[in-house]
Amino acid sequence: MIDAAAALDARILAAIVAYALDEAAFLDLARDLFAFQIARNAPYAAFARSLGYDPSRRPERIEDIPAVPAAAFKEERLAAFPSHQCALWFETSGTTRGRGGRHEFDTPFLYEAALLASFDRMMLADGAQLRYMLLVPNPAERPHSSLGFMMEVVARMRGDGREGWYLRDDDLDIERFIADVEQARADDAPVCMATTAFALVALLDALGDRSLALPAGSRIMETGGFKGRSRVVSRDVLYREASQRLGVPIEGIVAEYGMTELTSQYYDAPASRSAIEPRIKRGPPWLRPLVVDGEGRVLPDGIVGTIRHVDLANRGSVIAVETEDLGALVDGGLVLLGREAGAELRGCSLDAEGLLARRDPPRRASSSPGGS
Repeated sequence: MIDAAAALDARILAAIVAYALDEAAFLDLARDLFAFQIARNAPYAAFARSLGYDPSRRPERIEDIPAVPAAAFKEERLAAFPSHQCALWFETSGTTRGRGGRHEFDTPFLYEAALLASFDRMMLADGAQLRYMLLVPNPAERPHSSLGFMMEVVARMRGDGREGWYLRDDDLDIERFIADVEQARADDAPVCMATTAFALVALLDALGDRSLALPAGSRIMETGGFKGRSRVVSRDVLYREASQRLGVPIEGIVAEYGMTELTSQYYDAPASRSAIEPRIKRGPPWLRPLVVDGEGRVLPDGIVGTIRHVDLANRGSVIAVETEDLGALVDGGLVLLGREAGAELRGCSLDAEGLLARRDPPRRASSSPGGS
């Protein structure tokens, strides 16, 4: 007999493979997944009860499903399976203040399927086989980085077998990066450069006054982290300089938005990439963003509030996660507008800022706010 977890996984995987899920099917699966989780995830069930949730009633709407604050992953083990079944876990942000948490998975299967399905459509719509040049945490050094895991899977499953990792103990190996770009140019091999925003700043600083054009057909995936402890970088300034000095058109620089507490990711919608700001982000069919006010009420399109995510691929943890990010729903997508005042800085920004601290004071700075 198929157990409940396997049955849910089969339904979620079907949506991932089809890359389609209508509203009725989404709600039906969300209800079943929520019931599964509160029966097996005691902290989530207690949280739901504290909000007055009646477990004998199924949620009528997606917004009725209780959303756990992302910070709760630092306080409780939020998993719908016993700890001995944990097959994979990622360290959540906030470790700079000593309060890191874990997002656990009893199988990597859904995570890998979900990330590849979205990456294929949002970064590889042309079917290109690329060489991956990675300015993100290396899983060999940081095995519990969700971003590093994601890009290792992408490079292994979609790359040409010659990927490079250029962060070593928070140092940027600029000479190897330059040599590998020159080799890619000699091989006429377009690349995908995955980088946090601050690692991209560090790269441009390290290049000095030089430009280093990537091969034709290359693209850049920027993974966030515009705000650091001591600097604020404007997306507009950074994208324009990266485009000019790395030879990638503006529309070839794509922002990815994800969280360790989620299984799925958002990307800049292709139709919005000709401009830098604002860009509309779209998630896959099994991921729904909601924007809520301070009382948790869902706000209409175009109104700024706190972002909540309902991620059906979060089968082993919690279906709904509320963030400290601000945004609005626009044209069926999500526009990010920064973070709530006083919110903790996310790890991707702070990790990469260490690169900048090791170099001479940078020439570029901006006082305008960047994205989160």
